[in-house]
Amino acid sequence: PQTIVTLIDPEPLPPTVVDCRQIRSVQADGISFLVNALDGQNDPDWIVPAAPVHVAFEWMCRRLSSRFAVEPIPVPGSAVDHLPNPQPGSLGTLYVSNAAWVCPDDCPEPADCCTVTGKPHPCIVYRALQEIQTDGFESVAIRSRQLLPGVGGYSPDDLYQALNRVSTTTRPVLLSTACCCHGVIDAFRLNPLEI
Repeated sequence: PQTIVTLIDPEPLPPTVVDCRQIRSVQADGISFLVNALDGQNDPDWIVPAAPVHVAFEWMCRRLSSRFAVEPIPVPGSAVDHLPNPQPGSLGTLYVSNAAWVCPDDCPEPADCCTVTGKPHPCIVYRALQEIQTDGFESVAIRSRQLLPGVGGYSPDDLYQALNRVSTTTRPVLLSTACCCHGVIDAFRLNPLEI
């Protein structure tokens, strides 16, 4: 079967990037595209979230907006005390990483040890995030899987499963996306909308 890659970007892509039968270019906001395109019928096999935001969190906020007001809250310190190299991002997002350096672009993400240091990983980040139990939060972690060296992604089913868990909990949520070495976390609570 032929592989088709759909590139979503708010800016038009140069013809040299899309001059190929296997690449389709769509000029759109990536999150809006995902909200509209993922319908459970004709979903892609993989989503590669190459955007400067927590794509799963933004997608989930928009998908839940007809039923809930999403209230971002700070990630509790107790949730990240045992995680490596926590770094705050914008608007409450928190990043964690086994690396205190910039990783090679073509890292193959070996499970046993770091390709830079040759030492064992301090933790497997997606597992550590899945296992968080703190302050009454529901921890929902989406595992990013290695598709190519330096390229990770997750399936639409992973997003749907996370959405189902989040939409049925009454607890505040820690939503993360992570691979073996790096992760991004957002915390929020859902307030049902009055109808």
